[in-house]
This record gives sequence, structure tokens and C-alpha cells, in this order.
Amino acid sequence: MRSALFNAYYWVLSIFYGLSAALAALAPGRDAVTFALRLYSRRMLWALDRLAGVEVQLKGQENLPAGPCIIAAKHHSWGDGFVMFAHVDNLSFVTGDHLEKFPLVGAILKKFGAIVVDSCGGPEAREALSKSAAQVAAEGRRILIYPEGHLAAPGERFRYRTGVYHMSKDFCLPVVPVATNLGCFWRQTEKQKTPGVATVELLPPLPLGLEKDVFMAELERVVETRTNELIAEARGAPARESVLVEWDGRKNVPIETKVVTAKPIP
Repeated sequence: MRSALFNAYYWVLSIFYGLSAALAALAPGRDAVTFALRLYSRRMLWALDRLAGVEVQLKGQENLPAGPCIIAAKHHSWGDGFVMFAHVDNLSFVTGDHLEKFPLVGAILKKFGAIVVDSCGGPEAREALSKSAAQVAAEGRRILIYPEGHLAAPGERFRYRTGVYHMSKDFCLPVVPVATNLGCFWRQTEKQKTPGVATVELLPPLPLGLEKDVFMAELERVVETRTNELIAEARGAPARESVLVEWDGRKNVPIETKVVTAKPIP
């Protein structure tokens, strides 16, 4: 019943604020659109707590630099973005072009200054990412990116894409990893919610100047290790390694079987 109530509120609020943001996009500058998106995110977190019984706590805000940076986050749930937009100032984000198929969303993304890239990836997507990120970085904004490019179920991970490394290198921006266990309470896009206290945690920035392979390995290590610890806390069980899931780009579906075997983290 609580999940159904929240889901109804979710869609009503999304439609209302979607129209509000579209109207705000007609105003000069980004302030009106930013205000609408932030208010929408805060209302959604309020409803998630009061209606669905899922309280979301944000930890590690002291690890967020005062100036521009890249926030590289684990992506468990539709709720992840609400946490960031509600609490992080001066934010832009990287998203796939699939969102532009929704009515009015394309105009909102453009006015907000979102970095929209081809969901299928490739050299063209890399070039578009660099070009759009250059403008956002020049404005001194923080950039939210989900390096896996997909919603992962708790205990799963996808291959981390290198776009986050190239943005950090090209614009000399620190990268703040983010771990979460929100998927234990709101899994991906599922309608059913599980009451409890979810955690989203900003981790210390990675050192600047790392080589690509070292950077990618360290980013994945810190995000996955802390995420698995948070999942273990939520489930009251020992932490386990996440299972690597491959993505079939041609069919746009995950490949269910993979070679990684879960085992306890030392």
C-alpha cells in the first residue's frame, strides 16, 4: 500500500514539475529550471520517506570540493538523481540521449545545460562528451556521471566506462566517487519499495594525475567496495564482491551469465 501511494505521488509530481520545468525553460538563464528541478527532487525525497518509509541519508559531504569537480556515482535506482539534485549545488549531469524521446525533456535538458551523449557510445559519443563537458567545466559547475552507464541491481556491476577519466584529465577536475545501497530499498525502476534507512556516501576524491588504467581500477575498487559494505549493512550480512554483468549493446540488454564469482571481501 505504501509503495502504491508513493508511486501515484511520483507520477503526479513528475508530470506537474515536468510542465513547470518546461515553462521555466522559457525564462532567461538556468536559475528557474534549476529551482524547479531542485524543488522536485526535495519533494520526491520527502515522499520517499513519508509515504514509502525509505529515509535517505547523505554522508561524506565534507569530501565534496567547494569548486568544480566530477561526481562519479554508483547507479542503483531512479532515486539516485533526486539525492544529488536535492543536496549538491551548481550541478550538471551526463545522460544518454534516450531521455530526449520523452515530451518536453529535451528542451529542459538543453536549458539546464545537461551533457547529453549517444547511449550507444563510440568515438562520436566520446567527442560529444568532451565538447559539452568543456562548456560545463568552463562555467565552474559540478558534473554528475554514472560511469557504468546502466542501473545496476545491488550486488551487480557493469564495466566502468572511461569517459569519466577523460573528463578529469582534459579539464583537471578532481573526481569524487559515490557509493550507495539505495537499491536495497528502491531497486532500479521497480515499483515495490522496502522501508528502511538508505545511504548515499561521497568518498574522498581520487588523486589527480593517475594513468588511465590505474584511475579506472581505483575508481571501481573504491566505489564497489564501499557500496558492497553499505549493502551488507542494509542486509545484515557479510560484504561480498559484486558480480560483473556484461551488456549486449546490439540488443540493449544485459547478458545474464558472467565469469565473476561473488566472494567475501577481506
